[in-house]
Formats: sequence, structure tokens, C-alpha cells
Amino acid sequence: MIPPVMATYDRFDLAVDRGEGAYIVATDGRRFLDFGAGVAVNALGHCHPHLVEALRAQGERVWHCSNLYRIPGQERLAARLVEASFADAAFFCNSGAEAIECGIKLVRKYQHVAAAPQRYRIITFTGAFHGRTLATIAAGGSAKYLAGFEPAVDGFDQVAFGDLDAARAAVGPKTAGILVEPIEGEGGIHVASPAFLRGLRALADEHGLLLFFDEVQCGMGRTGRLFAHEWAGVVPDVMALAKGLGGGFPLGACLANARTAAAFSPGSHGSTFGGNPLAMAVGNAVLDVMLADGFLAGVAAAASELQRRLAILPSRHPAVIAEVRGAGLMLGLRCVVENRTLVRTLLGLGLLAIPAADNVVRLLPPLIIGDGEINEACTIIEHACAELGSRAA
Repeated sequence: MIPPVMATYDRFDLAVDRGEGAYIVATDGRRFLDFGAGVAVNALGHCHPHLVEALRAQGERVWHCSNLYRIPGQERLAARLVEASFADAAFFCNSGAEAIECGIKLVRKYQHVAAAPQRYRIITFTGAFHGRTLATIAAGGSAKYLAGFEPAVDGFDQVAFGDLDAARAAVGPKTAGILVEPIEGEGGIHVASPAFLRGLRALADEHGLLLFFDEVQCGMGRTGRLFAHEWAGVVPDVMALAKGLGGGFPLGACLANARTAAAFSPGSHGSTFGGNPLAMAVGNAVLDVMLADGFLAGVAAAASELQRRLAILPSRHPAVIAEVRGAGLMLGLRCVVENRTLVRTLLGLGLLAIPAADNVVRLLPPLIIGDGEINEACTIIEHACAELGSRAA
């Protein structure tokens, strides 16, 4: 006998019953401060009243409408994302992997339309995570995610993250674009330097390549600006969004500038559910909150306080925490102990966090947290470190 739910996740023993703001409550009544936020998905916390009302109101009008017809909520969300970004057009889908797939196809199609169909390869970077479809695991290049699914989809040339010279050396006559996360999440919270992102922009311009940012995890306000790349003062040609874009409702988007988006024509790409009225209602509600005066400044202030409180951990608990890194409210604790041990200890004390590669524990709290939640989380982390440190002594 096997469980009726396929065993594709190494789950912790916690059955979620309901969510309230920055907290979730388990079916056994235990209450947890959620600093994982569904891996950065619940950007506005659980059951945000504005999102709940938007979904309820839309649910009473129409749930689904084929993309054969105009969907007013879709047109409105696209216009608002365009207004708030570098982009001129958006395609809606259901997830981050789908948004990346759309971007990969768009990069290839752009070069094809530009009379360079031989240019189909995309430069990617070590530590990347772009999703779990066959193409996106090939783009990510992780042996862990590729194992058993060979042969890998062709078309990706991976070089070291942050190494501009390696990226330059990888450019060849078949190169079509460059795909990079401004902040790698699953890979262990690695922040690209502004100089690196600017260098990639210059490299793309020099060789006629498209620059494609994956902001599935680091976008939508998580760094204190709507998009993480804004800190570097550089813009991409294509960008993938998801996670926080729907605040918990499945929603992804691929944004592009006009010259790139023009490569797609009717039939080039599509999605049955992408951009449906329910998702669009929630996406617009998320933007209502995130684009309101003072919201992103509040995120930046909360991030600054959390970073200040965490910065002392490596010196205070050197047997447990080696390094604190990240940006905004996308932070990582590189552990000395095994990272899942720290995650499990935090869970036992009432705090949810997320394991990542490079033995890192990710802290991805909802963007609505305040001083009270920060103080509670830091107190729990201190207790967990003290407990694990005493075991190691």
C-alpha cells in the first residue's frame, strides 16, 4: 500500500487547518508564526480581507471564461503590471514554472522572428531554480532535480552565478538569451550584485541577446520594491512572476517589452486556465494593497529591523549559524547544523521556515509583518539556536 497522495514531498508532520494573517493553525490546535509563507506565496498573509472579498465577489459573477473571449480583469491586471514595470505586455498562466516556460519560448521565438532561428540556447547559472517541468529543471541544471528524468532538455548552458566573465565566455553563435534570478531562493539565498546584473544587460545588448529575469520568488514586493531588479537600476527584456502575485491563488505571469512580446502571435502560446476571472480578481486585489502609499516602505522598514535582529546570530551561536544573508524579507540562515534540523526545531517552538540548498534555512515571512511578529520570530530563533548549540557542545 502507498499513500493516496503521491510521495513527491518530504513533508513535516503538520496538518494545516486555517490561516490568520501571519499565523496558521494546525488541525490539532497548535498555532504557528509563518515565516515561510507558502514559500513566499502568501505575501499578504493568510485570509487577507481584501483578497477574500475580491475572490468572493468574483465567485458570484463568473469563475471561468475561455481566452477565446476578452476578460476585463485580465486586461486591467496586465495594464497595471505594465504601468508598474519595464514591460509593455503580459501573458498570464498558473504558476512560476509556466511563466518561465512562456519566457523560454518567447526568447526562442524572438530570435526566430528576427531571422536567427539557430539562436535557441539560453545561458543560466549555478544554484538556479526555475521550476519542475522538463524544460525548467534543465534550465536550473540541478543534478538533484534532473536525476531520473534524463535526457535533459537541450538548450541551456550553465555557468557560475555571479561570474560575468564566465557568462561572456559562454556566448556563442547559438545563444539566444540569458536567464537569471536577481536573488536565488531555492539555491540558498544568493543575491546578485548590481554590477553583475548590469554586466549581463550590457552583454545581452552587445550580442543581441534577450535578458530574462526570474522574479518568481524575489519579486512582488519581497525586497521592499515591487521587483528585486529595481535595486540594480537595470531592466530585463522578459520577466517571470508568480508566487506573491496571486497572494496564495495560483497565478503566474510572463512580462515582456514591446519588441520581444511582438514575437508572439495568435497560436504561439496559450493556457486553458491562465488569466481566468478568479485569478485576475485576486491579482488585482494584491496590487491594490502592494501599490498603496507606504506599503513597500513598510516592507523595507520591517526587513531592516529583521535583518538587524538576525545579524547577531553567527557571533552568538557559531555552532549553529554560520552566516545571515539575503535582501529585504528574503533572508537565509546558512547553518552549521543540518538545516532541516533547525527547521524542525523552529517548528517545534512555533515558527515555520523553509529549507534550501547550501544548508540554508529560508525566512520568507508575509510582507505584512510588524515589530511584534519580528520580535516573536527572533525570540524563537534564539531559543532554537541555544537548544541546538547546547546539544553540539
